Amino acid sequence: MSILSLQNVVKQYSNHTAVDHISFDIPKGSIFGLLGPNGAGKTSLIRIITTITAADSGTVLLDGEPISAFHPMQIGYLPEERGLYKKMKVGEQLLYLAQLKGLSISDAKKALDSWLERFGIEDWWGKKVEELSKGMQQKVQFIATVVHNPKLIILDEPFTGLDPINTNLIKDEIHRLNSEGTSIIFSTHRMEQVEEICKDIVLINQGKKMLEGTVKGVKDQYKENIYKIEFDGKLPERMQSNDFKVISDDDESILIKVNDGYDSNTLLRELINGGTNIKSFNEVLPSLNEIFIKQVESSSHE
Repeated sequence: MSILSLQNVVKQYSNHTAVDHISFDIPKGSIFGLLGPNGAGKTSLIRIITTITAADSGTVLLDGEPISAFHPMQIGYLPEERGLYKKMKVGEQLLYLAQLKGLSISDAKKALDSWLERFGIEDWWGKKVEELSKGMQQKVQFIATVVHNPKLIILDEPFTGLDPINTNLIKDEIHRLNSEGTSIIFSTHRMEQVEEICKDIVLINQGKKMLEGTVKGVKDQYKENIYKIEFDGKLPERMQSNDFKVISDDDESILIKVNDGYDSNTLLRELINGGTNIKSFNEVLPSLNEIFIKQVESSSHE
């Protein structure tokens, strides 16, 4: 079942179509990557999902129900542009934001005490936001995003300003929340983070959906039958034939493309029959970053 379903969603601003008939489903309990370059339409989509703006046409369902003014209470949104009040104290601000999400003062205080303790920042309660570093402010903003225990969390570039230690801290919390059943939309330009964190993705560009699927499925879809082989001895002469294309090689390893009509078994058989002592044999899959660049560049030339 889907936690979020977008069906033929359109959003226009003046003469610009920011979201152009986009449809996709986000599986319940998933960490879902919403990807695209600047200006792709990601922020417009997020604003529609959070009811900040409405779609011009199409349908958005949250947990099977048409999105309404009630649903933001069930959503946590960490925007790329942070929105903390600099002059307010951390505790007062978090308490205020938690109440806006429907928590009573007592429930908010209890939840916030737990989160501040989890992050080891209990003594920040009385500090003003402007006294905190960017990374420290990011941790406060993250707490404000999740304190009301939303069923769907939207994280837009959540690791901005964080050092490696605090990045790992937030990653751990993302995985913990997800393991407890929370669905998460992860929007970022950092493809290596997507490969590490997300299972499912959608890529949009110029308001249109370019591709979607599991990370593994997308990488398999765009693989080019390239293999890296570490070996001892000599390579068979047939490795230089039209059936195979050597991309690079040295004395101990080779990168080779298997041309159409052949597969990895053919390559492996040729190597073994040719007397090559194989130490390792691995298919080279494209990174999400490589796929992302190719798709964006190809769409920009259409």
